[in-house]
Amino acid sequence: MQKAIIGKKVGMTQIFDEAGKVIPVTVVEAGPCVVIQKKTTENDGYEAVQLGFGDVTTKHVTKPMQGHFAKADVAAKKTLKEFRLADCAALNVGDVVKADTFAVGDSVDVSGTSKGKGFAGAIKRHNQHRLKETHGTGPVHRQAGSMGACSSPSRIYKGKGMAGHMGAEKVTVQNLEIVKVDSENNLIAIKGAIPGIKGGIVVITDSVKA
Repeated sequence: MQKAIIGKKVGMTQIFDEAGKVIPVTVVEAGPCVVIQKKTTENDGYEAVQLGFGDVTTKHVTKPMQGHFAKADVAAKKTLKEFRLADCAALNVGDVVKADTFAVGDSVDVSGTSKGKGFAGAIKRHNQHRLKETHGTGPVHRQAGSMGACSSPSRIYKGKGMAGHMGAEKVTVQNLEIVKVDSENNLIAIKGAIPGIKGGIVVITDSVKA
C-alpha cells in the first residue's frame, strides 16, 4: 500500500468531460487526516501509521483515548484507522494527510460499511429463485426450499444461502478512477458508486490490482 486516506461520503453527482460525456461520480470529503501514532519494527514488530479523521470534543472521548491523543499532542479525532504504508518513514506524528495525496487518474479501492437491509429472504439476499406456485408448493413460494439430504450429512453446511440479516458489513469496491481532486475543500470525485450511506466513513487506498 503506497497511500491511503480516511474520508466521509458526501453523495453522488455528475461531471462532464471535455467531449461532453457525462461521468457519474461519488464525492468524498477526504481528510484532512492527522498522524496519531507511528509504529516501527523495533517497537511493534511492523511498520504502520495510525491516521485520525473527524474532530470530536474531548468529553466524548474515553480517558485512555484522551491520553493517546495527548501523547501525540493532537486534537481528539472521531475515527482512527491504521495503514501499513510502504513509506511510513516519510510520515511523522502530527503530519497532516490531505486530499492532494491522490491525483486525477489514480486507480483506488474504496472500503466502507454497506447500507443495512435488515432481515431479508433468500431471494433478495442470495439472488435465489422462487419455488413453483402450484402442485402443492405453498403456502410460501419465496422460501429457500430444500436444505439438503436428510440422512447424510444430516446437517446444514456452513455458508448455506438462507434468510437472515443483510447488509451493514464491510464492502470494498476495487479499481475505481479518481476524476477530480479539490485540495482546497478536501474533496475527491470518484467515478462510480461506493459503499455506504451519505455521511458514512470510507477508506480510500491505492488499488491493489491496478
